[in-house]
Amino acid sequence: MATEVRDTSRTGELEIRAIPPKHPWRWAAAAVVILLAAMLVYSMLTNPRYQWDVVFSWLPATTIIRGLLLTLALTAVSMLTGVVLGIVLAIMRGSPNRLLTGAAGVYIWFFRGTPLLVQLIFWFNLSALYPRIAIGVPFGGPELTSLDANALISPMTAAFLGLALNEAAYMAEIVRAGIVSVPAGQIQAASALGFTRMTTMRKIVLPQAMRVIIPPTGNQTISMLKTSSLVSVLAIPELLYSAQIVYARTFQTIPLLIVVSIWYLVLTSVLTVVQGKIERRFSPDADPVRRSWRLGVRA
Repeated sequence: MATEVRDTSRTGELEIRAIPPKHPWRWAAAAVVILLAAMLVYSMLTNPRYQWDVVFSWLPATTIIRGLLLTLALTAVSMLTGVVLGIVLAIMRGSPNRLLTGAAGVYIWFFRGTPLLVQLIFWFNLSALYPRIAIGVPFGGPELTSLDANALISPMTAAFLGLALNEAAYMAEIVRAGIVSVPAGQIQAASALGFTRMTTMRKIVLPQAMRVIIPPTGNQTISMLKTSSLVSVLAIPELLYSAQIVYARTFQTIPLLIVVSIWYLVLTSVLTVVQGKIERRFSPDADPVRRSWRLGVRA
């Protein structure tokens, strides 16, 4: 940054004023971005193949809304189950019992190492591997009860198992990172006070780890919402498959895909706002400007 020195008074005093540098390339880049955005908007408004009248007619359609509600329900249930299992797996990973640590590590390795789409199809076709699911004494002992796998593993059940079990592997690593972020002195102090390991984890470690866990968990929730569209391969009438059923009949493929995209954008925007509010709730002092205003001091 350049400086300018000039005489500002009759007494000969000098004033040093900083001259901000010019950034012509920034303005050029901004102009290019504005031009491209204007071209895109113009194309979207003038190209009749977008069929915006069809888009707006299908946005509130009953078929689409039912698929939307099913997507939300599947996302909520799968995410909640994934979070609970992830916490359990993270605690197992930190256990002094090597068997528990190894079992959690193998689980995470398997479900993170195989594609979610493969897992969904595998659960859907589980009856090909186990036609009957029996409960009883293991290793050839008497059976107490058995169920037909085809009746037990419905498409909805397969979708839930695939999404929840896969999410648990990722949530386990997120929770583990939050636990590791808590200073070891906190755990040592709790042990000195006679707290059990589980009490320490529940009352001291996890509440402090939430500041690290919340942001990536919000990202995972948004990702789960969009990833739930993969269950369309199981013919579950969620948002995407509901649109596919419509455009297979009407041949209005692009307008229906735009409808799906709009609804996903709306939902992810709402979740982003909720995520921001939750982050501020668990990290009220993360923003120094907000903290200074809360204390009545200008930053």
